[in-house]
Amino acid sequence: MQENKVIVIAGPTASGKSALAIDLALALNGVVINADSMQVYKDMPIVSAVPTAEDKAKVEHRLYEIYDPSFRGNVVDWLKSAVAEIRDVWSQGKTPVVVGGTGLYLENLIKGMTPIPATPEDIRQKVQKMIDTEGVAAVHQKLAEVDPKSGQKIAENDASRIKRAYEVFLHTGEPMSVWQKKPLIQNLPEAKFFVIKICPSVEELDRLSYARFDAMVQNGVIDEVQKLYKRKLDPSLPAMKALGVPELIEYMRGKTNVYLAVQNAKLHTRQYAKRQRTWFKNRLDADFVLSKCYKGHFPEEVLALLK
Repeated sequence: MQENKVIVIAGPTASGKSALAIDLALALNGVVINADSMQVYKDMPIVSAVPTAEDKAKVEHRLYEIYDPSFRGNVVDWLKSAVAEIRDVWSQGKTPVVVGGTGLYLENLIKGMTPIPATPEDIRQKVQKMIDTEGVAAVHQKLAEVDPKSGQKIAENDASRIKRAYEVFLHTGEPMSVWQKKPLIQNLPEAKFFVIKICPSVEELDRLSYARFDAMVQNGVIDEVQKLYKRKLDPSLPAMKALGVPELIEYMRGKTNVYLAVQNAKLHTRQYAKRQRTWFKNRLDADFVLSKCYKGHFPEEVLALLK
């Protein structure tokens, strides 16, 4: 194995990337590191499809279930942790296997990120309070006034991106669009990335996305989301936007029946998987592409390239 190698496995939900990560980690004395923005949260292992206890017993897994659902995790927090974990894995003479479906996390890890300073918590809370009291559209208008380019580029209902862009302006006095033109900061300049991308057909992805949520229902996802709902957490929290959570909470609030809630969750899972597939297909360069969902028995040429 080449020194400072990082294996990255990317792909849409239900594509089998977690299973591939485990198999490669077993073959290459590796450690699996999470790059999924929902699997960082505790108390929701079914709905976020966290690797099972059996999977974790096969090989070491890191950065799974590290935050309470009340925490507003973001790419900056994840990158800081991921870089530390990757370097620690190297120090043990092992291979980091980074796996996830959050394209922004992987892109920033591989290509670098804009040099925007971390936003202080008081500014995060201030902008969130604006969104809660005035509404997303009103904050989007404020953003458009100070940063017309971001205001034009970001949809009026995209609360997370609006919040982030307005936070940046309030903290730095410069628009997000100005920061995005500055040279990227490499988080791991010494790393040699080997990217494996899973890009199955839309038909295969549709079928597996539906089957995946059916399995979640059988495994108790409704009870899991019920416990989250009882905590009365802010609906704008990232954890509360996980696929299946908003739809099942609509049922718990009496706005729909359980059948329709599950059908909506399955539909949104399918739609999200297709968006992920398109993003990875167009944005992430790969050293090796699997054209079907992974179901075990990875191609020998992958191992040959990695050893």
